[in-house]
Amino acid sequence: MPTDDLPDTFQVTTDEQLRAVSNLTRHRIMATLRFEPATITQIAERVGLAKGSSSYHVRLLERAGLVKVVRTRKVRGVTERYYAMAARAIVLPDPGDGGPDVLMRHAVADLEAAPAEGGRHVRMAHLRLTEEQFAELGVRLEALADEYRELSDPSLPDASLVFALFHPAPREQAEGDAK
Repeated sequence: MPTDDLPDTFQVTTDEQLRAVSNLTRHRIMATLRFEPATITQIAERVGLAKGSSSYHVRLLERAGLVKVVRTRKVRGVTERYYAMAARAIVLPDPGDGGPDVLMRHAVADLEAAPAEGGRHVRMAHLRLTEEQFAELGVRLEALADEYRELSDPSLPDASLVFALFHPAPREQAEGDAK
């Protein structure tokens, strides 16, 4: 199933969906299914899991509506299921004050697990912007990510882009949290 046939977004709204997407192993399974469908066996090989574990995590993702069966075929009397993402992008709810940002935790874990020799561009910049500049930069970053997502070719190696544009906690609050 080509990714063109998928809805653009899937909005995570239930606790079951949030629990499903909050797990790092399931996050990596969804990354495996980002561009092409795969069987439980293929997922297990790509993520480095036992087939039973892979099956368990895929079932949870399927029950939450995050992945779905897109095709089946018979192989020696057994029905093989191919799973794909339910949408091109998963939209998570705002974590709220003091809540962990699941997306950023997974991104950091993926970055730490990535081979250093594989090429990385990591940068943090502290900016002082007007609200208009802040909003404009957010729109430009999202447009750039969308532009390159359209250029994505499933035959090429994966590359992950993560960005976070935010106003940090006020200095007084951050210092109080550190005590």
